[in-house]
Amino acid sequence: MKTIILAGGKGTRLAPYTTIFPKPLVPIGDRPILEIIIRQLTSQGFGDIILSVGHLGELIEAYFQNGHRNIPGLNLTYFREVQPLGTAGSLAMIPGLNETFLALNGDILTTLNYRALVEHHLSHGAALTIAMHRKDINIDLGVLETNEHGDLINYREKPVYSFDVSMGVYVYEPHVLRYIPKGQYLDFPDVVRLLLDMGEKVSGFQSQDYWLDIGRREDYELAQREYQSRAAEF
Repeated sequence: MKTIILAGGKGTRLAPYTTIFPKPLVPIGDRPILEIIIRQLTSQGFGDIILSVGHLGELIEAYFQNGHRNIPGLNLTYFREVQPLGTAGSLAMIPGLNETFLALNGDILTTLNYRALVEHHLSHGAALTIAMHRKDINIDLGVLETNEHGDLINYREKPVYSFDVSMGVYVYEPHVLRYIPKGQYLDFPDVVRLLLDMGEKVSGFQSQDYWLDIGRREDYELAQREYQSRAAEF
């Protein structure tokens, strides 16, 4: 099964770390986050990997070349975006995606079981499956609930709300690519909404595994601490 790692973004929220490095090459511990992801995938049998690169992509290619990092089972190729295509647009431009394939962002720290995700997708007959993580949001304020007249009906002190959020890991059926215009910018949420509008089945895979999206500086600092304390898990 082919795996596409989306590694073409500018990572502006992680500045200044990403001023001279593409975000997937920012180190976690002693190696780039992208290398951690690639090693995890190959260890689970997903070694046929395509890196979709854009911003500072030449640095990613220089680092990995053809997978020289002594990673057993790795077959590494590249797709270079001539212009930014968003978190879904490049998929329609990558040749050879004729079977079920895995796609994920190149900036996540996770212990996700990719095999279990794919098995869920295949058993549910979905066009697209999204790996989900339960995220708790703490509100450090008193929350007021009112009726349509503005009368108070409840008061909640510092409540915690829980949401299922995307982990940035997806399993696609190849026919989904027909909905993605070639050469046009398109983000993943737009693909999801389009599939739902067209009556396609989109499934969610609830994961209990560790997951952290390294989007902001504080996330990066947390990722460093987590990796140091539990490196064997990653």
